[in-house]
Amino acid sequence: MNISPVRAALLMLGLFLAASFLGGSAIWSVLGLTDDLAIEGRAQIVRPDSGGVGADWQAYGGDSGGNRYVAARNIDKDNVARLEIAWVHQSGALNGLGEKALSRTALQSTPILVEGLLVYCTQFNQVIALDPGTGAEKWRFDPEVPTDRRPANQYTCRGVSYWQDSAAPPGAKCASRLFTATIDARMIALDARSGKLCEDFGEDGTKHIRPSISLRWPGEFQVTSAPAIVGDIVVNGTSIGDNLRTDAPRGTVFAFDARTGEAKWIFDPLSGSPNIRAGHGNVWSSIAVDKERGLVILPTSSPSPDYYGGNRPGDNLYANSVVALDGENGTVAWHFQTVHHDVWDYDLPAQPGLYQVWRDGEAHDVVAQVTKTGLVFVLDRDTGKPFLPIEERPVPQGGVAGERLSPTQPFPVRTPPVVPDRLDPADSFGVTLWDKLACKSKLEKLRGEGLFTPPTIAGTLSLPFTGGGANWGSAAYDPRRNLLVINMNNIASHMTMHRDTNEREQVDAISDDDEFAPMEGAPYAMTRATLLSPLGLPCSAPPWGVLAGVDLDSGRIVWRQTLGTTEDLAPGGLALKLGTPSFGGPMITAGGLIFIGAAMDDYLRGIDVDTGKELWKGRLPAGGQATPMSYVWKGRQYVVIAAGGHARIGSKLGDHIVAFALPQ
Repeated sequence: MNISPVRAALLMLGLFLAASFLGGSAIWSVLGLTDDLAIEGRAQIVRPDSGGVGADWQAYGGDSGGNRYVAARNIDKDNVARLEIAWVHQSGALNGLGEKALSRTALQSTPILVEGLLVYCTQFNQVIALDPGTGAEKWRFDPEVPTDRRPANQYTCRGVSYWQDSAAPPGAKCASRLFTATIDARMIALDARSGKLCEDFGEDGTKHIRPSISLRWPGEFQVTSAPAIVGDIVVNGTSIGDNLRTDAPRGTVFAFDARTGEAKWIFDPLSGSPNIRAGHGNVWSSIAVDKERGLVILPTSSPSPDYYGGNRPGDNLYANSVVALDGENGTVAWHFQTVHHDVWDYDLPAQPGLYQVWRDGEAHDVVAQVTKTGLVFVLDRDTGKPFLPIEERPVPQGGVAGERLSPTQPFPVRTPPVVPDRLDPADSFGVTLWDKLACKSKLEKLRGEGLFTPPTIAGTLSLPFTGGGANWGSAAYDPRRNLLVINMNNIASHMTMHRDTNEREQVDAISDDDEFAPMEGAPYAMTRATLLSPLGLPCSAPPWGVLAGVDLDSGRIVWRQTLGTTEDLAPGGLALKLGTPSFGGPMITAGGLIFIGAAMDDYLRGIDVDTGKELWKGRLPAGGQATPMSYVWKGRQYVVIAAGGHARIGSKLGDHIVAFALPQ
């Protein structure tokens, strides 16, 4: 979404004309849309309480199952408009950094409340503990990660994890621990009260995580998500650079003893496909844990390289799957694959949601997985079988030579895609006839037959693009309403396969905006880019960002609303409600509210959980591309979000933790 000064001037003119001649509501009519994208009925409250969910916020996703729900109700629909900033903390993590390092950062952390401290991690893996009522810093730990690397997936840390040692004497050092994993692939154990290293873990508090093969550069292999805790075991996946090579590092999941750091087990998501040539299949997003069943539930990614699978025939079992492992030994309890033989980079980007759905007076434990494709899969937690029906449907065929595509893919029966999966050239978007026709011309040259249209040499439309649909921010769940809330992107991209080259310079007519992927070991290289008009706006019609509520009993989409405005994108701050791509996710409170930043305008929003209507928004000092959290401290409820921006999407950078509360 970054644009040049010339494009910015043209964009300003186009948006000004649109706003002047069409007006705020008329633009939606011209686009064939309404401000309320769909209102199919409100979610019905099926029980008066939350079933015990949301008592505290001791894990990255609120709890180990990622409900992102808090039972506090001090802030509600009637008083949310009175929210104000209670305190702001700045970490100083960006101080003194050069432009290159800054251009590789994203603050995506969600704090946790443990031991009377609010604890979070910065872009560079510093762990900082704050006073929950004032934001005053209590202690910090700096692992001193190198700042001159080129991490494949940015300098970022989404959260830290908390563990209590039931065998330790009360008050002993490291009787309660924080675990954090770093961009240089270290697992570190800290005393939760003091922030000091737990020397009995690994080597003086640190366990090094080793890739399966030598790296091409140090940043090819990192950890970005909070570790998972199951019993006395700490588990993590890794984030690995995509599309460089076929013979890439394996996406191994590692499990360590929480006391000693001793290796307990490993799981390779490609172990289900032994006769293939590939790497990855890694778990880069957040892992969920079912404590009662002792299950570790993984969202796995695609094998390498993402866009060619001729060297990895078959469905590639356990890749692109929800995989439940026995937490004690790492054996597979069950799995469900959401994409067979992925050649679209449609890995599972979000934490599996472990929710309790109330149906006909009975509680059902489910796993809900949101996806980059815009689809929502809901599975039985004991078996991995569909809780809401899923069917195999034929998908487009005719990939590049050497490819062996799956003839069908799984689709939910009751829940339609939350965002579109096809784009007719006649429906391309433009604020002027000039850029609309330019988008139309681009689309006419691409193969676009809906979801799972294969990559081609001529060029293929990808909608949703590889950023989703859903992404790492995951979903939130209201257990009183059976309501899943998820933000998704409605952006298209295009991909093109190139024969027999591993060098960008050998690809004719490649745009400076295109990402080039050599895919070494495959007979093709690949280029891809977001599908934009000459003004730098998406060719897909707005809204470009959507927030939706899905009833997990019936599967129906209850409501769907636009998320985000152009205020911090358009020159002059013109705030058209066109929606923006979003990174980060929502959380829900018992006060009937959704809180979400995520969009590319610098606001935290308070939204009515029954309708998706915005009730309040609070200005942030930088981009809010993180998932907020909430807690009650000394009788006062706080809503907290990390505001530090996301360099890759161009939002304003910062180092802020911002807490909102009602006036005292």
